[in-house]
Formats: sequence, C-alpha cells, structure tokens
Amino acid sequence: MNLNNLINRSYDTLEDQAQNARLILLHPHSRYRSVLVAKLLGEQEKQVFYYAMGPDDIDLRSFVSGITHDLSNQHSTFGRHINILPPKAFEDFDLIVETFAQDLAEVGSEPFYLILDEYDRSDSADDIQRFVEKLVENNSHSCRVIINGRTLPRLPWVSLIAQKIAVLLEDENLIKHDFYNIETAGKHKLEVFALGPGQVLMDGKAIDSWEGHLPRLLFFFALDRPIVTRSEICEAFWPELDMDQAVNVFHVTKRRLHKALDMDVLVHDGGYYRVNPEMAIHYDVMDFVTALMEARSNSDANKISLWQKALDLYRGPFLQGHADKWIIERRNDFRTGYVEALNETANIRLAEERPEHALSLFQRALGEDPRREDIHRAVMKLYNQLGRRSEAAAHYQRLADELKRENQQPEDETTKLYQSIMS
Repeated sequence: MNLNNLINRSYDTLEDQAQNARLILLHPHSRYRSVLVAKLLGEQEKQVFYYAMGPDDIDLRSFVSGITHDLSNQHSTFGRHINILPPKAFEDFDLIVETFAQDLAEVGSEPFYLILDEYDRSDSADDIQRFVEKLVENNSHSCRVIINGRTLPRLPWVSLIAQKIAVLLEDENLIKHDFYNIETAGKHKLEVFALGPGQVLMDGKAIDSWEGHLPRLLFFFALDRPIVTRSEICEAFWPELDMDQAVNVFHVTKRRLHKALDMDVLVHDGGYYRVNPEMAIHYDVMDFVTALMEARSNSDANKISLWQKALDLYRGPFLQGHADKWIIERRNDFRTGYVEALNETANIRLAEERPEHALSLFQRALGEDPRREDIHRAVMKLYNQLGRRSEAAAHYQRLADELKRENQQPEDETTKLYQSIMS
C-alpha cells in the first residue's frame, strides 16, 4: 500500500470515528497526524475551524480570548455571546463554559470540526484543561473537537473513551507501550486490576503491605492520569487541609507507596508527577477501554467476541468499596462502557434468535443503570415475545412506581409499548 493510500485510509478512519465521538485525539506518535490536520483544513464540503495554541495561552481568560478572536475571523457571528460578558464573568467557570458552548451551538446544525493544534502548550494550564474537558462533555453534538499535540492531553481521556465521548486514533499498542510500558523485558511486571476491589500483583504475587489505604489509592489515582500536578493530588485526597499540610501528607504517602512496591513509583518531571515510565505495567482498565474501542469500530463477525472481552474484563465497579469523589466519577464513566457492552451483546444475541440470553443481558444492564428506558422497553418486548405478558406488565409497573417516587413518569414511547402489549 502506497503512502497516499495509507493517509486516505487514516483519514477515512477519522471521519468514521467522528460520526459518534465528540472528541478525537490524534495520537502524538501517529505518523500522519499533521497530514490529517492539513487534509481536514483543505476540505471544501465541511466546516472546519482551526486554533493553534500559542505562548499567550497561559490561563483560561487568554485562551478564550484568543480562540474567540480566531474563530470570529473564520465565522462572522462567532463570539456574540462570549464577547459581551464582563471581565468579572471569568470568575464563574461554569458560565464561561456554557456561554462558549452556546456560541459553538449557533455555528450550525450540520457537523463541523474544531481543531485545537499544538495542544501540549496548555499542559501547565489547569483551567484550560478543565475548560476543554467540560466543553466536550456538554457541547452541541454538531461540534467535533480534534486535539493534536506532541503529548496526549491531561484530560481524563481514558474515561471519556469509556463513555463513548472520545476516541483515540492510533492502534492500542502505542497507547499501552507509551503510557503503561507493557511487557517490557527484564523488569518486574506489575499487574493492576482496578475494575473490582482493586488489586496489584508484582510478578504474580499480590501486594498487601501498603501501610494503609492511601498509598494504594494514590497509585491508582496516578495510573488514572498520564500526568498530574501535586495540587491536583492534594485537592483529590486532602481537600480539608491547607496546602502546606496537604503537601506534607502527600510526601509521606508517596514514600509509603515507594516502600510498598520497592521502587520509585511516582517521578517528578517538568512540574508534574507521573507513574515511572521504567515500570512494566499491565492495567485492566486500559484493556477494557481498548476492547470497547475495537468493538465499536469493528463490523465483522468478530464483533461479539470483542464485546464479550469487555464484559469479561469488567470484574466489578472501579475500585469497589471506596467512595472518594474522584473514584465515584471514574466508576460512573466505566459503568457507562460496561452497560454499552451488555446492551450491544444483548442485541447481537437477539439477532441470533437467542431471546433468553438477550433478556438476561438486558436485565444485567438495568442492574447497572436502571434509568435506561430504552433497555426497559427491550425487556418488556422480550417478555411479550416469550409469552410472558404479565411479567412485561409488572416490569412496566415497577418502572412507573419508581419514577413516580421521583415525581417523574415513563417516556411516551414506554407507555405506548405497555398499552400495545396489554391491548
């Protein structure tokens, strides 16, 4: 295959993935990421907006001002909401996100791309990172944000992938080797299982001597993020302490972590902490997210095995038994991916005329996310198909009673299905 064909194939992959994802990450080691950006900018049939991060993008105010100015030159009406906000509005982070998203939404109903180039220049700006994360989570579905940089961003991109919000364009081996140094010869191998109660094995033997739960959770916290600042760690673990006290506790916890694994686990690099790249780590969360990505992009008969792989890897909620805020957030993100795998597998079994198997999978999905009325409807249809009309009616009634307690009612589609089953 010649170079042009390879580039075109990569471009087709980008367009295909962008149909559903709101964020597309171009892997820093991708051979064609700059070519893909150039190819997008040359598109005549699509709206493409471009912003290159510069040295002036040191905080949220400068970034929003810079990108608004550039985008207004590319789209005459862009910025009419954000530009009328007073300077004091930047004290309200949520307001800035909502207002900028409103300007994006008014660009048009047809899908369009927003390219953030040289994004690694924002690594030191926590507020810019948070802004882009929230923007992606809440933006209009018409906007597809593409991030290109020399490093992967500090966004929680693994979680965003699990939620089907983001995709990472490059094969999974790059991800694993770049960030988790998997299968590195001649080094102690760490097997990390965060889906479930949380367990770390070194050379096949479980590590139990953590000197408390904090060093263990600090390790999982660092794995959850490619790079992290000391202030982010302190805010997540010791928000009730002043910064000097939190830093002291952090250093004590870090020393205990290094003692537990008998190596320098967290290394300081350019103002950030990251898991030591010299460590060989196999991380079940990355395997899970990779399986989801592969299943979503696969259209052949192997699709069922990929969804099943994701189901097998999900051994329970993320760090089950812990209730820290950051853990709950990630737990919900990965649960979203798990419910998707259950739902997709159930639909495949349904197509294979295996209704009983499909029903059990749908029920498992509802056990994880009881608010999914589309899955409630699938269960009701299956009960009816299997000649179990009374169970379909009882299922609807339980749903209606639960929603009533929350001053809500079933969706019209759900009620109409119930009425058709009972007629």
